[in-house]
Amino acid sequence: MASSSPFSHLLSSLSSKSPLFSSRPRSYPSPKPPLAPISPLSFHFPSPKLSPVLPLLPQNTLNGLNSLLSSASGSLFLALASLSLSFSLFLGQVDPASAFVVTTPRKLQSDELATVRLFQENTPSVVYITNLAARQDLFTLDVLEVPQGSGSGFVWDKKGHIVTNYHVIRGASDLRVTLADQSTYEARVVGFDQDKDVAVLRIDAPKDKLRPIPVGISADLLVGQKVFAIGNPFGLDHTLTTGVISGLRREISSAATGRPIQDVIQTDAAINPGNSGGPLLDSSGNLIGINTAIYSPSGASSGVGFSIPVDTVGGIVDQLVTFGKVTRPILGIKFAPDQSVEQLGVSGVLVLDAPPNGPAGKAGLLPTKRDSYGRLILGDIITEVNGKKVTSGSDLYRILDQCKVGDKVTVEVLRGDHKEKINVVLEPKPDES
Repeated sequence: MASSSPFSHLLSSLSSKSPLFSSRPRSYPSPKPPLAPISPLSFHFPSPKLSPVLPLLPQNTLNGLNSLLSSASGSLFLALASLSLSFSLFLGQVDPASAFVVTTPRKLQSDELATVRLFQENTPSVVYITNLAARQDLFTLDVLEVPQGSGSGFVWDKKGHIVTNYHVIRGASDLRVTLADQSTYEARVVGFDQDKDVAVLRIDAPKDKLRPIPVGISADLLVGQKVFAIGNPFGLDHTLTTGVISGLRREISSAATGRPIQDVIQTDAAINPGNSGGPLLDSSGNLIGINTAIYSPSGASSGVGFSIPVDTVGGIVDQLVTFGKVTRPILGIKFAPDQSVEQLGVSGVLVLDAPPNGPAGKAGLLPTKRDSYGRLILGDIITEVNGKKVTSGSDLYRILDQCKVGDKVTVEVLRGDHKEKINVVLEPKPDES
């Protein structure tokens, strides 16, 4: 008789209790077909399902497997999502920093919209002017063109005329004009007026690139109304500054001749070096002046800028375009500084020189001279012109600006200890070289 071993008893016990060791055949459900491939760009993942044989495992084991599969599918989802986003950024050439930024449309106030529209509509009319001067190299003796200054200007008409300040182009051997689209053209000088600091250039540019600036009027301006200045301060092209008209009918002196410029507009809009020649616009975008000068001890904007009124500019530009010069009447004299006359204790304009072929010389005005002993003999002192009192050179220029070539004016002079009245026929100013 065979003895029973402990293993035999264990096998018989398992065979009677466990279906895995049952001698009866057991049927299992057929396995489901495998999952379809998943596109990495679709971001759609079916929920994981366990095989039918898994319920045979203990419940805690099933829970562990479910957690494991859930975390695995989550990690797979994040990995595929990151890969898909990187792939789309690569194809679309999108800035990665902006891919996650959601921007909302910017809301502007009505006055801001008006300012933006004014700048966009008038910027194509403003140009950048480069003043080139010929310089000779000390070592090679080669002649080079080097920039000696820059300024602003604006398109006057479709013929290519550009208006700017005379001091912007003064001393230039060559001039270049850069339009708003950054195209550059060689410019030639049509004409200039040193007394009023106005110059006209011309470029050969296609008409579709030239947008003339709308011209307004300056006679009805009021202190306090808004103004806008567009220019190229310090070489920064197309810069907009805003302000108000802070004064009217100011008077400044021409940088070239010292002759006074009347009815100048004063504004607190920032005008810096490089703004010269640029337009001053009203709130409708119309030209009302040319930015020409600032009052500043430091040379930068201090809130006091000056613009030549467009009513003055318009007549000058028309003459320069038509004749190439400005016809302005003169007396034909050279006079002493106002301070010298004040030291003499008299009021008026002291005649230093009156060329014999000039209007004053022909009429008989006497210049200042020295006698045979070297003593100074004062010439005539002009005290009135056409009944208007003259106390300084500015007064004389102001009166002459109201006259025309060929007019006969009555000049009252102080000669020695008595006064005389002399008729002078005004002649045109000779051409500047």
